[in-house]
Amino acid sequence: MGLEVAVGIWNQDPQGDIAYKGTFLSLEDDMKYGDETRVFGRAKIDMPLMIPNIYLMATPMKFDGAGSKDINFKFGDKTFTGNVPFTSEVKLDHYDVAFYYGLPFVKTLTAGKLDVEVGLNIRVIDLNVEIQQTSTSMQESKDSTLPIPMVYLGAQINPVEKLSIEAEIRGIAYSSNHYYDLIGRAKYKLFGPAFIAAGYRYEDMKIDEDDVDADIRFSGPFAEVGVKF
Repeated sequence: MGLEVAVGIWNQDPQGDIAYKGTFLSLEDDMKYGDETRVFGRAKIDMPLMIPNIYLMATPMKFDGAGSKDINFKFGDKTFTGNVPFTSEVKLDHYDVAFYYGLPFVKTLTAGKLDVEVGLNIRVIDLNVEIQQTSTSMQESKDSTLPIPMVYLGAQINPVEKLSIEAEIRGIAYSSNHYYDLIGRAKYKLFGPAFIAAGYRYEDMKIDEDDVDADIRFSGPFAEVGVKF
């Protein structure tokens, strides 16, 4: 068995639009969201024999701000007044569990320089969206838990001792919906089991589920520290 555990920070830049039974609101122009830096964590567990390996990841994500829209807009069952300030919060915490296998022939053929992983990832999104317009006493919110199955592909290249270049892809596309999560990482072994890493992460989500219609993207650099046994 083997174990890799890491914690890090990700600078999340939000873009796109979201609606709940009504008008699309721009995360940047209407809700006035900017970059947020959040802590995340992950763990990979290598299992023996034919038991699938396990990859766990937790990614907190929350944005809030004070904005306005130049026309009346509907959110849920409420209609909010245009050109009147409102506050909002969007939470999109997501939790991943992946079951995967390494492809042993790839590692053998490349003398351990390349490792490829293939599996199934289950992502659970804890969604909460809230809008409040104090001057008009209007408030509406939406809570939803969305389980999303995704394909998982991973690759690690070890060009020199102590350095590895890694890529991870999680994704699904169905009907007019899609969800892609791409991670690139450079990892450097410090001493013993300890390592540091830095990379870039990009998420592209287009979903229409449970009365929530979203076409949004999150991207930005990250850094992490961890141990691998």
